[in-house]
Amino acid sequence: MFSRILTSGLFAGAAAGLITAFLQLYFVQPVLLHAELYEGGDLVHFGADPVTAHPDLPGMFAEPVRDGLSIIFTMLTYTGYALVMAALMSVAERQGHEINARTGILWGLAGFITFHFAPGLSLAPEVPGVAAADVGARQIWWAITVGASGVAMWLIAFGGNLVSYLVAAFLLMAPHIVGAPEPESFSGPVPTEIGALFASRVLGIGMAAWVLLVSFAGYFWQAEGKRAEAAA
Repeated sequence: MFSRILTSGLFAGAAAGLITAFLQLYFVQPVLLHAELYEGGDLVHFGADPVTAHPDLPGMFAEPVRDGLSIIFTMLTYTGYALVMAALMSVAERQGHEINARTGILWGLAGFITFHFAPGLSLAPEVPGVAAADVGARQIWWAITVGASGVAMWLIAFGGNLVSYLVAAFLLMAPHIVGAPEPESFSGPVPTEIGALFASRVLGIGMAAWVLLVSFAGYFWQAEGKRAEAAA
């Protein structure tokens, strides 16, 4: 069982992480680089002449060391996610639930809600240079929200009774009722349009990444199971 979890997690995480890294380099990195121009004072949003919304930014792999490290880090991150999901899949399979690439899509959507959408609902992805609350407080709130959302997703999927659904609804709502840490005042040199574009692209790529990740994990999980049966 351990080798099945390890194999499924490594292959799924490496594949999904590589695809996600290229999506981030193409769609997210230009927005970050644009925001950094405002953060560093190279561009000014208010009180200056209008500037183009499409500056001449470096393309993909213009900074090979930075981009290479980003690819490696993304692959390692999603490999970790895949190992966790493969372990959860093993628990679900022992309870009689089917695990394959198709059911992995639902698992992927649940992962996206847990790690991206639920915390992002009150603590949106931020570009450099925007006002933000204390990083420690934000990390604590994020971790609590992810934990509560993950338990809620499991209860919705496998609870099977009204009490489970009510507890799941409470866990999903509670962090947002309490509220995420917010800065004392809103300020920053980055145009709101860039911040909105960054948040939407991060969430969109996050959904694609999680669907791919767990679909791959489900596929490799099923393939490893069939190979083990054939070997036996």
